[in-house]
Amino acid sequence: MGALSTPVSEGCKPMSVGRIEHVNVTVTDPERAARLMEALFGWKVRWQGPALNGGRTIHVGSEDHYIALYTTRGAGPTADDFVKGRPLNHIGVEVDDLEAVEAGVRAQGLKPFNHADYEPGRRFYFFDPDGIEYEVVSYRATAA
Repeated sequence: MGALSTPVSEGCKPMSVGRIEHVNVTVTDPERAARLMEALFGWKVRWQGPALNGGRTIHVGSEDHYIALYTTRGAGPTADDFVKGRPLNHIGVEVDDLEAVEAGVRAQGLKPFNHADYEPGRRFYFFDPDGIEYEVVSYRATAA
């Protein structure tokens, strides 16, 4: 990727405020991944069907945002496609009840790790069956 010719800080004002509407990730089994997102985050399948290059995609999320879970036709992704940090480090999901989601992660046979409590919130991480890392965070105040 090329560098910007003018630094963003030099008088550049955005035309509008952007927000992330969706993230598209490659998974080995979109149905399994969608069931996991439904169980952990209370999301719903918004759409599913054929996708680019003969693949299949499931959009799972809320009315405002979603994750597109894509798989290719044929041989499918390889282990190299799921190397952490290439190019995605993790997907962050904000929840109200961190403990309930962590219990759900464990119930799915997944292992939460890297718990941290610091301003402004609390968080933990887990890997899904494809090795995609999720950060689960709550900004809700806890009882002292």
